[in-house]
Amino acid sequence: MDVVTATRPIEAVAPNLSYVASLDPATPPESRLVMPVQSFRSWKASDRRQPAAPRAWTTPWLKRLFVFGGGLMLTGYGAWEMYNVVSVSRTTSLQYVLLVLFTVNFSWIALAFTSAVLGFFGLLFNKSRSGPVETLKHRTVVVMPIYNESSARTFAALAAIRESVDATGLGAHFDYFIVSDTTNPDVWIAEERAFLALRQRLGPDARVYYRHRPKNHHRKAGNIADFVTRWGGHYEHMVVLDADSLMTGTCIVRLAAAMEEDPDAGIIQSLPLIINRNTFFARLQQFAARVYGPVIATGLAMWSGRDGNYWGHNAIIRTKAFADHCGLPDLKGKPPFGGHVLSHDFVEAALIRRAGWSVYMLPDLTGSYEESPPSLIDVSVRDRRWCQGNLQHSRIFGAKGFVLPTRQHFATGIMGYLASPFWLMQLVVGILIVLQVSYARPEYFTQEFTLFPVWPRFDPERALNLFALTMAILLAPKLFGLLLTLFNGKLRRAGGGAIRLVISALIEVLFSAFFAPIMMLIQSGSVFQILLGRDTGWNPQRRDDGSIPLKDIVRRHRTHTVLGIVAGISAFMIATSLFAWMSPTIVGLVLAIPLSWASGQLALGLWLKRHKLLVTPEEGDPPAVALRANALQAEFDEAGFDDADGLRALHADPALREAHELMLPENPPRRRGEIEPDRAVAQAKLVDAETIDDAAIWLKPKERMVVLHDRALVALLASLPAARPAE
Repeated sequence: MDVVTATRPIEAVAPNLSYVASLDPATPPESRLVMPVQSFRSWKASDRRQPAAPRAWTTPWLKRLFVFGGGLMLTGYGAWEMYNVVSVSRTTSLQYVLLVLFTVNFSWIALAFTSAVLGFFGLLFNKSRSGPVETLKHRTVVVMPIYNESSARTFAALAAIRESVDATGLGAHFDYFIVSDTTNPDVWIAEERAFLALRQRLGPDARVYYRHRPKNHHRKAGNIADFVTRWGGHYEHMVVLDADSLMTGTCIVRLAAAMEEDPDAGIIQSLPLIINRNTFFARLQQFAARVYGPVIATGLAMWSGRDGNYWGHNAIIRTKAFADHCGLPDLKGKPPFGGHVLSHDFVEAALIRRAGWSVYMLPDLTGSYEESPPSLIDVSVRDRRWCQGNLQHSRIFGAKGFVLPTRQHFATGIMGYLASPFWLMQLVVGILIVLQVSYARPEYFTQEFTLFPVWPRFDPERALNLFALTMAILLAPKLFGLLLTLFNGKLRRAGGGAIRLVISALIEVLFSAFFAPIMMLIQSGSVFQILLGRDTGWNPQRRDDGSIPLKDIVRRHRTHTVLGIVAGISAFMIATSLFAWMSPTIVGLVLAIPLSWASGQLALGLWLKRHKLLVTPEEGDPPAVALRANALQAEFDEAGFDDADGLRALHADPALREAHELMLPENPPRRRGEIEPDRAVAQAKLVDAETIDDAAIWLKPKERMVVLHDRALVALLASLPAARPAE
């Protein structure tokens, strides 16, 4: 039994924080690194470092030729077939537009197909096995940025990760740092209470630190940069997590060993698998990520080689290289295309690769996990932020010094969102062509003289063959993943057996087809909003299972439903063939409200789980770190930190108040005559308050944050009576 599991449970230490004064500081002494702001406009090739191990630095040219050459050939064939479909007679302008849109969309799925083929054979013949790591030389820090998250979830996950790392016997090489950008005052105090209770639980060798940033400047990128510039000098490497990340100790230790063995590695990315999800939509995502994800990720890793990408979490980073080359500049102008870089991870990978460090993924490294949003609406909220960040990359795409694969990663990210409006435009043009055939005049005046009018005509047999080819290419990566799972006896049994796996895959394909047109309209709307200059902001992500009120679902999807009904009626009135062609899209849109409602239903997801459908191997054989995190979260939940009023908790516990004040940064001296309105109002309310109840009722969230940041106001809060004296 290790030190952590032998200590008292969280709820046992939570009520009594008298130990606080004797604890070590919440953060270690600063060891600063300079993080200069980089330029996208100027770069000299001489600034790129030379590889320390050039013989190990190979570029997978043949794999890239297969993926991009094969994708180009497939696109050329598809475009030629589409041209033959629309050129039975003289081709109209609308048909040429349809040809262009089809070619763009087809190129996107063709490239994904060839990459998946590479990944399929890479996994099929992969025999690599890595042994246990015996020793490490350097210190690594595990960094978890959080923003208005459940303290029970995040601190339980960190504690479970720490236990798992210690179990490898190499725990002394690792520290753990929670860097908070939380703006909710109650959540902030809950974080501090959870941190102090965890410190008490772990004892003097905790190696767990906590920092709360007064202002979340530049959001997550700024949060990480603040950590690196203040404490990064202590650590050779840092493993960056998300608030929903879980990693086994073996995975983290192997990442650290891989970084030590490769002197040219700047970022090494693991492949996170989705776990702990139970709503219907989340289970669909979890199944798809587990069964199909490794094929896609392996193909990407094989052709990217050392020119890979970074997904912002569950990766190890060389701290000094990150500090030297990943200082992000602000983009000129206002959001959504200006301001600070929103999707910073792609850009950090591009900058560190430009400097001569390699970025790559280890897709076969197990033990890296994350969670997913629980419903379609939650995914769309996150997707809106990602959409803005990826489209913002259009201003960074042409930066000086970026290697070609880096630009391909940017293009892929941008196209991931432009594909939706392109698909929408292709549907609209298809409808217009059918309308032209049915109701509009023929095109008499073309570029070439003709005695006969030009009617738009199609080759139905070629069109059917091309549709079959398109669907085969689109679904092939899913088939590859399913086949690999079926071939692996252990995975097949853990996933419920061959029959259930096939049924689960059919369920996933069917409902993905239903959800696809809804996401198409959502993403198209996001793209149009961004092009109109609307900023997304940054809302905390909802992570718990649970449904959304029906009125909110109706409000979010009523337009989609109306569009589906109108499109269905119009298509049927124009031509039954058009209605048949559009039926998958029409059905998804017409059923948008019940589909979205079902997506967040926990009962539906659990019913599927009981019948072993959409089951992943990690559910059949849960990772020990996940079980431990769930058990620790139950202890934190029982302690009740997340349910408490922050001001009342601080008022009731002098030891907590003392610890809170010790964790506050020193405020700069106020210049005479400069009055901060929020502070003045907060102070006035505290002066007027006769009890802590008055203060808790009167102070607004922003004023609460002002009080919690100010030692003098905290002291004023502490002086308030708990209740009015009896008369």
